[in-house]
Amino acid sequence: MADYQITCCSTADMPEEFFTKRNIKYACFHFTMDGVQYDDDLGHSMPFDEFYSRISAGAMPTTSQVNVEEFLNFFEPILKEGKDILHISFSSGLSGEANAAQIAVGELRTRYPERKILSLDSLGASSGYGLLMDALADKRDAGATIDEVYNWARENRLKVHHWFFSTDLTHYKRGGRISATSAVLGSIFNICPLMNMSFDGKLIPREKVRTKKAVINRIVKKMEENAQDGLDYSGKCFISCSACWDDARAVASQVEEKFKKLNGKVMINSIGTVVGSHTGPGTVALFFFGKERVD
Repeated sequence: MADYQITCCSTADMPEEFFTKRNIKYACFHFTMDGVQYDDDLGHSMPFDEFYSRISAGAMPTTSQVNVEEFLNFFEPILKEGKDILHISFSSGLSGEANAAQIAVGELRTRYPERKILSLDSLGASSGYGLLMDALADKRDAGATIDEVYNWARENRLKVHHWFFSTDLTHYKRGGRISATSAVLGSIFNICPLMNMSFDGKLIPREKVRTKKAVINRIVKKMEENAQDGLDYSGKCFISCSACWDDARAVASQVEEKFKKLNGKVMINSIGTVVGSHTGPGTVALFFFGKERVD
């Protein structure tokens, strides 16, 4: 067994059994809805169906990151067990969590000088962040040292592609992320924005696609264009979605039909409460390894 612990945050949007099976510990972000704060704890405090139903009914949740004190309390028991730590953070382009983790790591290095504590920005989010964590667990289980896993993560994190589309612009309008006019026009013309994660870990609108059917085809085309080895891609593929399982299954079906060498079935997860606080319902995200993100 490895003498180090891999950790991340709840915003990797993977199910509890994934973290247990892969021996990855996670720290919880938080969200506040209707004046009550909850942990982003993989749907335990509030089931995802309830969360998205309340947003559809008009709730506007806000989110907060893991702070320095929470990280100290999260990391210290691992160090007391005599283990080193490799922490992979949620994208710094979307949150200040990576900075909070670094501050905590700096403090703990002075308390535990005999321990190695490494922290790296994933430049990823949701189950794309989860896909990176899965690959790191594979490396660890194959016998890689903490330094080898850290270096591999740093060299390969930008090869994790994140492509998103949304079929419901209501929450984007409520949150001020798009104008009311854009939301109305988007609804009238059935426009579904296609977005991806940039090289610096930010979510960037790339195309405006008319109709859900067309954007589903387009997102799979993006995988054809960018996946490692193209249609011969033999890695894993994850999808996350916010209360739109049929749309996610439609994407997964196309991916499995086109990519015959895929490593297992496409894994579909729910977008968690923190990422979902910003997307609202109606978002599908597709994740795979491919060409390095350069823009």
